[in-house]
Amino acid sequence: MVFGGRRDAVQTPPPVVETVPRGLRIAAAYAWRILLVAGLAALIVFLVIQFRYIVVPILVAVLISALLVPFSAFLQRHGWPKWLAVAVALLGTIAVIGGLVTVVVLEVRRGYDDLQVATLAAVDEFRAWLLASPLHIDAGELNAWFEQLWATVQGDTSGLWSGVLSVGSTAGHVLAGALLAIFATLFFLIDGRRIWTWLLRLFPRTARPAVGSAGEAGWITLTTFVKVQIFVAFVDAVGIGVGAWILGLFFGGFPLVLPIAVAVFLGSFIPIVGALVTGALAVFVALVFLGPIPAIIMLGIVLLVQQVEGHVLQPLVMGTAVKVHPLAVVIAVAAGGYIAGIPGALFAVPIVAVANVMIVTIASGSWRTHPHPTVADVLGEQHQ
Repeated sequence: MVFGGRRDAVQTPPPVVETVPRGLRIAAAYAWRILLVAGLAALIVFLVIQFRYIVVPILVAVLISALLVPFSAFLQRHGWPKWLAVAVALLGTIAVIGGLVTVVVLEVRRGYDDLQVATLAAVDEFRAWLLASPLHIDAGELNAWFEQLWATVQGDTSGLWSGVLSVGSTAGHVLAGALLAIFATLFFLIDGRRIWTWLLRLFPRTARPAVGSAGEAGWITLTTFVKVQIFVAFVDAVGIGVGAWILGLFFGGFPLVLPIAVAVFLGSFIPIVGALVTGALAVFVALVFLGPIPAIIMLGIVLLVQQVEGHVLQPLVMGTAVKVHPLAVVIAVAAGGYIAGIPGALFAVPIVAVANVMIVTIASGSWRTHPHPTVADVLGEQHQ
C-alpha cells in the first residue's frame, strides 16, 4: 500500500510448519470413518435385536420369496391367473414343509423309545469297557468325566440353539413368527415390485439409479443362491440317506433313516455347521444301534458326501450363484452363529453374498451401462 508517497513492502506470512505427520493425519482420517461405519453397524445390530421377533420372520419370508417369486412368474407366463399362481406357490410350499416336519416328528416319536434304550445300553457298555480297560480308571473318575462331558454338551447346545435373534422361546413366539413370515411372503408374491419401488424412494434421487441396479443384482444373486442351495441340500440328504439305508441292509437295519435324511436336508441350509451336526447325528445312531464298525462306515459315508459337496457341488454349482471365498463363508457363519445363534448362521451367507454383489455393482459403475442387470450380467461379474 502507498502512504504519503511511500510504498510499504508486502509482508509474506512465514511458512506453516506441520506438527502432525502426514501418515498420522491419513490414519486419523481413516480411523474416524471406520468408527462411523462401525457405529452405524452397531446401531443396525441393536435395532435388529430389539425387533428380532419381526426381523427374523421377515428375513425368512425374503428367502422363501426368492424361491417362489420366479416360480409364480413362471406360472403366470404360461397363462395362470396371478391369484392362482400365488396360491399354488405359497400353499404348495406350506404343504411340503409341513409334510417334512410331520414325517420327522412321527418317525422320531415312533423310534424314540428304542433310541433311548439303545443309547443307555451303549453308554453302559462303553462304561464297562473303560472300567475293564488297561487305563485303570475307577468308577468315580469315570462318573466325573461323564458329568463334565454332559455339562459341556448342555452348554454348547444352549449356546447354539439360543441366540440374540432366537425365533422365540415359547410356542407363541414361534407361531406368531410363522404367521408373520407367511403373511409377508404373500405380500412379496403379490406386490413385491411396488414394495421395492417404495423402498427405493427412501434414497436420494441421485442415488436411486445405483441403488436400484445394485438391488436387482442382489435379488438375482439371492434367488440363484436359494435354488442352488436346495439342490445341494437334496444331494446331501439323498447321499447320506441312501448310505444309511444300504448300511442297514448289511447290518440288520438302520433306524430313523428318513428323519436323518430330512434333518440333513434342512441342516444343509446352514453351511458347514448344519452338515457337521446332521452328519454327527447319523454316525451317533449307527454307533448306538449297529456298533463301532458300522459307525465308522457311516462316518466315511458322511465324509464322502461332504467332500463331494465341498469339492464338486460348491465350486461348480454354488460358485455360479455366489462368488464368496470359503474362508469368508466360515467367518460369516461363525460370526452369525455367535451373534444370533441358528438364525444368524442361516442368514449369514445370503447376507454376505447379496452385500458382496451390491457393493461390486455400485463400485464398478456397471449400473451406468446396465441399469437393469440380467442373470448373465450378475454371474459374469462374479466370475471376473
